[in-house]
Amino acid sequence: MPFSKTRSITILMADDDEDDRLLTQDALKESRVLNQLYCVEDGVELLKYLRREDKYSDKTLYPKPGLILLDLNMPRMDGREALQQIKADPLLKGIPVVILTTSQQEEDMVKGYGLGAASYITKPVNFEGLVGLMKAIGSYWVEFVELPSDDCE
Repeated sequence: MPFSKTRSITILMADDDEDDRLLTQDALKESRVLNQLYCVEDGVELLKYLRREDKYSDKTLYPKPGLILLDLNMPRMDGREALQQIKADPLLKGIPVVILTTSQQEEDMVKGYGLGAASYITKPVNFEGLVGLMKAIGSYWVEFVELPSDDCE
């Protein structure tokens, strides 16, 4: 039986599809998971956010995420390359990355886990499925998993 913690985590979503970002935001609200969701559109922006570069320099406006939801197929820098850079960076490699993608390619899954992804999830085809997924992700990452505090940077 889950034990209820009254904490929230900062979730950073990297996805180039605006509809997917909005649907995920709505699904998180619908699932009633305590969280803060921030979104970026590609791997370049994801790394700028994580490294606090350019417009992301203010950590009160752009807090360190406790979880990254990562799409694989994005322009400029795709999720595979972004994941590789995150896991190669000693300051970022501890952040759990969940690949959330439409790709059902076995090689993407194998490569994602090989690069250090915590999970690989195929995006649900409808909103109800997305709400259920966000509920499950929220329950797992908010109620069960112990993550270091944001102060440990």
